[in-house]
Amino acid sequence: MEEPGQLKRALIDATAGAIAGGISRTVTSPLDVIKIRFQVQLEPTSSWALLRNNVSGTSKYTGMFQATKDIFREEGLPGFWRGNVPALLMVMPYTAIQFTVLHKFKTFASGSSKTEDHIHLSPYLSYVSGALAGCAATVGSYPFDLIRTILASQGEPKAWNRSRSSKSSSADTEDGISSFQLFICGLAAGTCAKLVCHPLDVVKKRFQIEGLQRHPRYGARVEHRAYKNMFHAVRQILQMEGWAGLYKGIVPSTVKAAPAGAVTFVAYEYTSDWLESILT
Repeated sequence: MEEPGQLKRALIDATAGAIAGGISRTVTSPLDVIKIRFQVQLEPTSSWALLRNNVSGTSKYTGMFQATKDIFREEGLPGFWRGNVPALLMVMPYTAIQFTVLHKFKTFASGSSKTEDHIHLSPYLSYVSGALAGCAATVGSYPFDLIRTILASQGEPKAWNRSRSSKSSSADTEDGISSFQLFICGLAAGTCAKLVCHPLDVVKKRFQIEGLQRHPRYGARVEHRAYKNMFHAVRQILQMEGWAGLYKGIVPSTVKAAPAGAVTFVAYEYTSDWLESILT
């Protein structure tokens, strides 16, 4: 049986993580929608690539600002928050599980449940703890990520909808880390993680929309069973779209990752401190 203090800590971590994730996701939703539109577009996503390949007028989105204008013109402001409800249902349990499991692993590794003792962990143990927490969070929230991708990838008019789916603190923390430092750490962590993991995110999105009907003006669709497995998908994307294909959407993804990570870290710390103050 866990001690009452440990249960309270887990409750605080889960609640603060969920709130922080929800705030971050809602604030950065427009950039996420643009990123997904790029990732699921089989045609080139830049004017430069079109000119280099001597292709004319075959891409729906050819740049971040052009995509922003098109989405706003065709779908209005709500278009930038398309699929935000399942996104919240995904990210809130994701960050709740992530922060809770992360604290558990760091407590186990350091032999102490005190947050101030966790900063003395080696980079290796911190990395392993974060990786395991991320894995647990991904498994727990994946179904909502799938729904989010399907909804966010749709433009207007939609070729798929819900009805068809039914058929088929203070300025400084106790350990002396300021809110500004948390902001910078979150910004750097989010940016680095996205740059390294983006190709895998593109592959994931392609699997999620396999066989999904889309309006013809959004370009070719990913056919059902187009990819046999992850490695086959990577080879196919490299063969058909080049290295740029694995980094489609990297600009909005990077722009989004920095504020998303920063907002999540700061919101988590403030919410955690607030919850501790009212539960003590």
